[in-house]
Amino acid sequence: MQHFCPHKKRKNTEISELQKQENKELSSRRIAVEHMICRVKIFRVASDRFRLARHRYNQVLLAVCGLVRLRINRLFSVTLNT
Repeated sequence: MQHFCPHKKRKNTEISELQKQENKELSSRRIAVEHMICRVKIFRVASDRFRLARHRYNQVLLAVCGLVRLRINRLFSVTLNT
């Protein structure tokens, strides 16, 4: 897993146009990831207390992620077909 930080303006200097473009691309990726996390949290597996056995957590989380992925694929296939 890699960690990316946006370019920051230093005192009395501006960031270049290339750095601004990189920040914009990073921002759009981050938003997409945050939206996916939000969709997983709708199922309340990642946001509430997990009430099943601890060893079942990974199975349930993977099932929820699969459901989210199916929904995303379905939404994209509908928009592509219209």
